[in-house]
Amino acid sequence: MKLKDKVAVITGGTTGIGLATARRFIDEGAHVVVTGRTQSSLDAAQAELGGRALAVRGDVAKLADLDRLYATVKQRFGRVDTLFANAGVAPFAPADAVDEAAFDALFDVNVKGLFFTVTKALPLMSKGGTIVLNSSINNAMGMPATAVYSATKAAVRSLARTLCTELGPKGIRVNAVSPGPIETPIFDKLGLPKEAVEGFVDTVTKRSPLARFGRPEEVANVVLFLASDESSYVAGADYVVDGGFLQS
Repeated sequence: MKLKDKVAVITGGTTGIGLATARRFIDEGAHVVVTGRTQSSLDAAQAELGGRALAVRGDVAKLADLDRLYATVKQRFGRVDTLFANAGVAPFAPADAVDEAAFDALFDVNVKGLFFTVTKALPLMSKGGTIVLNSSINNAMGMPATAVYSATKAAVRSLARTLCTELGPKGIRVNAVSPGPIETPIFDKLGLPKEAVEGFVDTVTKRSPLARFGRPEEVANVVLFLASDESSYVAGADYVVDGGFLQS
């Protein structure tokens, strides 16, 4: 088992990539703490994941919620061996339609929330611990209606580099994973008209060398690799999981 008796924290772990990663970690022997903002999703995840999981309600953009999360982890387990900073939001809109509130909301979750998810975990991180940040292929491409979202994901990619250099000497590896088009519930929350979503799906299937969307489990497999000793000499990297979309 690649994560036998390890303690893993996964933010945004009740749906999509986060939930798929929680399942994968548990299959590999980990104890997993997942977070989410919706109680019904937390309850469903807890029921599915079973006794090796602990679901904690919280919003990464609220630092008090992060403090409560790690206080719970400390009381229950005493340490964190691996952290998947996965929670994020992705409302798309043309640049001239983004107001200050929408801009701040994206950065609060995707950048501020992720940054403090990491830094507030550090007192509990064990030597040899691993941190994986969820970025996106949008950190390297210019897709219409994603100006702010893409900027947040570019910031996440940058954080993987800088945190790698700061935490590497402490025995903590930091890497990023950058999914491409993945079939997750987030597509229902993009804020795009139905015809725009259908057009995007058609574009992806025609452009992608694999001619399909990815599955959350396919990203989870890469996160597992980065969280395990199999990637022991990988640090500061950005693993793209997009079916070749960026290459086409």
